[in-house]
Amino acid sequence: MRFPRLLFAALFAIAAPAIPAQAQDDAMTAIPTPAQPQAIPLQTGPLPDAKVPESWHSQYGSVFARNVTDATLTPFLPDPAKATGTAVIVAPGGGFRTLSMQNEGWDVAQALADHGIAAFVLKYRLRQTAAGLPAFQKSMAEMFSAAASQPRGQAPDIATDLAPQLADSRAAFALIRKRAGEWHVDPDRIGMVGFSAGAMLTLATVLTDGEAHPAFAATIYGPLAPVTVPADAPPLFVALAADDPLFGDSGFGLIESWRTAKKPVEFHLYEQGGHGFGMYPKDTTSTGWFDAFVAWMQMHGWVGAEPS
Repeated sequence: MRFPRLLFAALFAIAAPAIPAQAQDDAMTAIPTPAQPQAIPLQTGPLPDAKVPESWHSQYGSVFARNVTDATLTPFLPDPAKATGTAVIVAPGGGFRTLSMQNEGWDVAQALADHGIAAFVLKYRLRQTAAGLPAFQKSMAEMFSAAASQPRGQAPDIATDLAPQLADSRAAFALIRKRAGEWHVDPDRIGMVGFSAGAMLTLATVLTDGEAHPAFAATIYGPLAPVTVPADAPPLFVALAADDPLFGDSGFGLIESWRTAKKPVEFHLYEQGGHGFGMYPKDTTSTGWFDAFVAWMQMHGWVGAEPS
């Protein structure tokens, strides 16, 4: 399935891993693959023609996965007595070449579970990269540099195929609905939040997938290109920092598209925060995105009521 070209125009710009504005420990260091005993295989099959095995590294005080060839879903479940019935699929970012599993995955999911929201980290399949870290880091730096050199509002005209990632997203929704009773989830209250490239996958799930049907969607420092909004589009939450080097002054087409379609949309434009702030502790108001997201869900009634 081809992703809408206007949205893909921003993909090239988010190929680098999410980077906090004040980066620490920016060197990539290989680490053993963490134990993930709760990860559930989504059985969407191995990535076609993949030859490089999955590997992990640390950077910025966080951990990242690369060369994911088999998708998994990891539940972070609240105490059943505290469960609200709402669930959120969390899609980390990384340009479809790496996944910020901690800052944009596990940490987000745990924070949601602490609010009584069942959260599920989607480790979706990625495009293959070099096995060695030096070659991978060099390729990412080159890609990021090329993206940064593009004139504002303009990106390379490159087509891409998100079929594997969309299949993983679709399978995640199907699995949660199948086990909704076990996980104390209302099957009609499953949403999705994505970061950077994960925000693009979230939008793709909303715009082009006819099976997932998210009850709501949130994109955090994702592209803001205008889109064609489907008739059954869910409410949308968007957060971005004005000083985001990739999308900070690229216009607000996505927001206007939702408004023109008369669909609910909430947009937070923070003065500072850069790109990739996620759950990193920072001295900027962008750290408020999470509380704002939870408050938005409460406003819509997705948090605070028991599942039917």
